Formats: sequence, structure tokens, C-alpha cells
Amino acid sequence: MASRHPRFSPWLSASLALLLGVALPDTSRAAMPPAVDGQAMPSLAPMLEHVTPAVVNISSKTRVQVRNPYFDDPIFRQFFGLPAVPRERVEQSLGSGVIVDAAKGYILTNNHVVGGADDITVTLQGGRTYKAKLVGTDPDTDVAVIRIQAPNLQALPLADSSKLRVGDFVVAVGEPFGLSETVTSGIVSALGRSGLGPSSSGTGGFQNFIQTDASINPGNSGGALVNLRGQLVGINTMIFSPSGGNVGIGFAIPSNLAAEVMQQLIAHGKVQRGTLGLQSQDITPRIARLLNLAQDQGVVVTGVNAGSPAEQAGLQPGDVLTAIDGKPLRDVNELRNTEGLLPVGSTVKLGVLHDGKTREVSAVLRPEKIASLAGASLDPRLAGVTFNELSESQRSQGMYGVAVGAVQPNSRAATAGLGEGDVVIGVGNQRITGLRMLRELAGVRPRQLVLVVADAEGTHYVLIQ
Repeated sequence: MASRHPRFSPWLSASLALLLGVALPDTSRAAMPPAVDGQAMPSLAPMLEHVTPAVVNISSKTRVQVRNPYFDDPIFRQFFGLPAVPRERVEQSLGSGVIVDAAKGYILTNNHVVGGADDITVTLQGGRTYKAKLVGTDPDTDVAVIRIQAPNLQALPLADSSKLRVGDFVVAVGEPFGLSETVTSGIVSALGRSGLGPSSSGTGGFQNFIQTDASINPGNSGGALVNLRGQLVGINTMIFSPSGGNVGIGFAIPSNLAAEVMQQLIAHGKVQRGTLGLQSQDITPRIARLLNLAQDQGVVVTGVNAGSPAEQAGLQPGDVLTAIDGKPLRDVNELRNTEGLLPVGSTVKLGVLHDGKTREVSAVLRPEKIASLAGASLDPRLAGVTFNELSESQRSQGMYGVAVGAVQPNSRAATAGLGEGDVVIGVGNQRITGLRMLRELAGVRPRQLVLVVADAEGTHYVLIQ
């Protein structure tokens, strides 16, 4: 059957070309011309020659204990002669990283790429492979720092991400799906994205993302988002996709935030965050009516800790916070983000509405003091475990229980599957809300010590022998 589309003869095509005064392209070698009107065609290749050597592939292995309700039953194990040590499986993760200090070998990446890993391998451009040491991780911002000892490294300079504007061109470099260096380009679609909720990447704490339409796919996590000067403006971290593939909505951690977290991880191995020392909740239409507010936007103070920066600033329960650092304050999430993302010692300016009058106060973020308790003081089976009270930010998200601050390797608790970062929400069939209740319940020393634990995968039981 003949095609419905008209087909021009070579003679007619040549005649049209003569009439229009244009030259026909050589279809046998269709390619972008090296120059137009004497001007070289723009290309990202020279910039990328300096960027790609600083982007690395990261492969990590994590040993995960396999829980089985039958193996947790001591009578079942005794009957069948099964060992008390739980079985293990090895989980592998692939991601990317960015060398930011060539002399010392520091590499920025995501917490969800290397957090909790027992073995981390870094592959450089050209195939050189090195074992990496985990310097520190910060799950709340999904930032991690690892280190390798290798000669002739090439690092990326960090740009000031606060100068980014919507519409700026950016380039994402990483190793999606385990492929070698892959480059995609796009623009900055939005700035200061937050409130995205927990994701598969593990991000759900403090959020201040750069949104971009540059393709970010699985394996790009931890890779570089650079400007056209080849400077690092962000660490690629997650995508928004109903299908799991790229749909043009990707997110990166701003370089300024990543650098601040990195400095603390290198210096202290963890991030120390500040707090205002207050409890608050969103203003709903009902609360707005009760407080005679004209709009249901802002945050109402429900409690102020004694001796806290909030108390020293003169804040009281019932005050309405309307602005923070000169910007309208919409909800508790924005307030919590500000506390979590600003360095300790930062001064925060708050717009306050009290008895119909508006004023501005200043408060200095101070380190949050979190009570802790050694597990050995509760029960010998908990030796090697440190329990912490939940932070104010965790409680503001509706969490309860006590956090597992540390677990010594090869301890009874570690063997049973208790891990750092877990949250213990119950002992046996009794719910706990803090260290005081944990002390009371665990102090009874039951024959079977069963903890109800919540982690990223859900809720489960941990039986400690």
C-alpha cells in the first residue's frame, strides 16, 4: 500500500533548495555542525571533563538478621536443636558519591546508600576500586560522609546553593542502574521543597530540597548536581514517581546544607542540632476561631520548656508564631525544619501574635539535651545498649517510646536484632512512652524479655535471651 505522506523526488528537492538559497545536508553523515556563522556550538563536554572524575560508584553490603517467629520461640528451638543465633542475609546497595576533598579522600553521598553498611566499596572513573570507611551519617537530612585512601583524586568545588534561582541550568551526574557515569541536564524547577513525607530513600526528617527536571534514576542517589561552571550545587537524593522511574521530578540536597552536615560529621561523627525548646501545633480553622484569628495559618505555642531559648525570648503558651526570619510561617513542619537545618548558635527571628498585638522576638538555637539510660542498669540482657529519650522533632511527628542510641556488636541485643536508630515502643504487651516507663517495666526482669520495636520497615518483636 502506498504511503499517505507525500514523497519528493531528489530533483524537486534540489530545485526547492536552489529557489530558497539553502544547502542540502549530507544525509549520509548527519551530525551537529562544529560551528554556525563562525561561532563554535555550545557544549557541556569541557566542563564535564572536570566533573565526572569526581563522581564515584558506591557499592555497599549490609548483613541483615532474618527474623522468624518460630526461631524466636525458645521451646521450638530446643525441640529441633536449632541454634540461638538468628540467620542472616546480605543486602547490596548501589549508589553514587562525590569527592569533595581530594587530599583527605572525603566523599559526600546519601545516608540511604551507605547507612548501616558493613562493607563499602568505591569505584573511581577508570576502574580503580578502594574500600571506604564510614565517617558518619545523618538520617534526618539523608547525608553521609565516607573516606578512601587513594592517590590522584579529583574533587568538585562547592557552590553557594543559596544563590540558585528557579530556571538556572543544572546537570546531574551519577551511575543510575549500576551503569558508568551518566549525565543528564535540566533546570532548577523549584527551591526549598519540604513536607514530602518519608520516601523509599529514607528521607523524612529535615527537608529543604532543590527540585529539578534533570533525570534522576535509581543509582543516581548520592551523585552530583552541578551548575554550568562545574561546581557542586546539590547531592541527588530522591525522585517523585508513581512508577518508580524518572518523570521529571527529582530532588537534591543543597550543597550548603550538605557542607554544614559534612563538617559536623567529620568533626564529631554526628550532627548536633539546636532547639527553641517549645511545643507547638498547627492552627486549624477551629483553633483560629477559638483564638479569634483572621486566618488559619501559623503555629500556636502549646508549651515552653523552662530555661529554654523560647522562654528567654518571652514566648508563652497561647502565643501564635506568624513568621520566621521574615518569612510567613505556615505550619509546624516549617518551624521544625528551621530548627533542624540551622547550625547551633544561629539566631532566629520570630513574628509573634499575642492578645491581638504583633511583635518580633529573637532566640538563639541551643543544643537539645536528651536524657539517656544504660541498658545494663535495667537488665543484664540489655548490656551494651544505650536508650535515649525521643527528640522534640520526633515527638512533634507523633512518635512515642524511647530511641536506641547505640548497640554494641555481638551483644545479646545485637544478636537478637536490635539496632541503632530503632524505637522501642513497648515491653511485652505494655506500651511505653519514655525512659521512666521503660525503667519501670524492664526493671521487673521478666523471664522472656520481649521488646516491641519500630523501625523503617514497620513494627516487630525482638526477643532478647
